[in-house]
Amino acid sequence: MWALIGSLMLHAFIALVLPNFAMDAPKQDTLVVELAQQAPPPPPPEPPKPEPIKPKPQIKPVVKPVVVPTEIKNDPTPPPPPPEVIATAPQVDAPPPKTPPVAIVPREPPKPVVVPVDTTEARDNYDNALWSAIVKHKQYPRIAQMRGWQGEAVVELQIDGNGKLKSKKIIQSSGHEVLDKQALDMVEKALPFPAPPEILRGSNFSVKVPIAFKLE
Repeated sequence: MWALIGSLMLHAFIALVLPNFAMDAPKQDTLVVELAQQAPPPPPPEPPKPEPIKPKPQIKPVVKPVVVPTEIKNDPTPPPPPPEVIATAPQVDAPPPKTPPVAIVPREPPKPVVVPVDTTEARDNYDNALWSAIVKHKQYPRIAQMRGWQGEAVVELQIDGNGKLKSKKIIQSSGHEVLDKQALDMVEKALPFPAPPEILRGSNFSVKVPIAFKLE
């Protein structure tokens, strides 16, 4: 009997307790994916507000006050009396002092300006004329041609104011006596010389004539 009662009580206990001992199933972790919300774009910058146009200052015309002349009031005070005029005798001007007379010296007539005459051009022209007259009588000595002698002789001539030859001499030798003698013979054959210009007349002067001997 007790065993039956114990068996019933055991079954009742099991029926009451076992449902509470059921093992809870393992919980699975749930993966929660949250989408990040994008921040809204910033609002566009506001356009700059236009500056208000300031009105130009108006220049007010300056009005000058009109001065109205006031009426001249009668001054009760009488005007001052005019100054007294004292009559005096007229003064006689003293005569100016006499100045001694100035002696007038007559001026001398202007002297003529003497322009010096340049004789350089006249001398050069006359030297060329003498050289042309002398060179016309040039003859090359035969012995100098055969031996090939060459040179230049300078003859100095002393001439009077009328163009006459007073003297002649060799002042620079050609290096060969034959050529120097030929130069003096050429001078003698060119006589009489042409008359000198007016500027050179009346005085003696010298002329240097170069005579060249060259074989061609």
